[in-house]
Amino acid sequence: MPLAIVLVLAYVTLMVSIHSYAPVGKKIFSQVGLSFALIASTILAGDYFVQFSAVPMSLRNSETEGLAMLIQYNPHGVFLALEELSYLVMSLSFLFVVPVFSNRNRIESAVRWIFIIAFILAIVSLAAISIAYGLDRQDRFEVVVLSINWLVLIINGILLGIVFRKKMKEN
Repeated sequence: MPLAIVLVLAYVTLMVSIHSYAPVGKKIFSQVGLSFALIASTILAGDYFVQFSAVPMSLRNSETEGLAMLIQYNPHGVFLALEELSYLVMSLSFLFVVPVFSNRNRIESAVRWIFIIAFILAIVSLAAISIAYGLDRQDRFEVVVLSINWLVLIINGILLGIVFRKKMKEN
């Protein structure tokens, strides 16, 4: 969980970088995307911190009353619900930064489409899994949306590193 918190902070750093990179006329989109990123990361970091610090000590001290709702192994617990919410908000943050990337070059176009596809996949997977399983999604949606979002962050993180580096060389 501590490493997951570090990754969440890296996601916020990426979104701040996108906001800094955005042209003046597109800053409103990057600001909204950054705002959603802050919401998603706050939920995730809090969720992960509870798993790392509160749950183990409660188990160690045999304080298990009500703990089942908090642990990550409960397919209907708070941990999974908060993760689902935060990864949906993260997908929304991706959608809002799309206008920052024009079709100036192939890399920015790829970044743009990867963010759009990620949002669409998140919504479609939520709908499909909800239709198939109703509220008894267990961890199905969480695993799918988490996988989509972290794959997008890895790929677009690399691509955006190239974009930002080129921009730094220009200045």
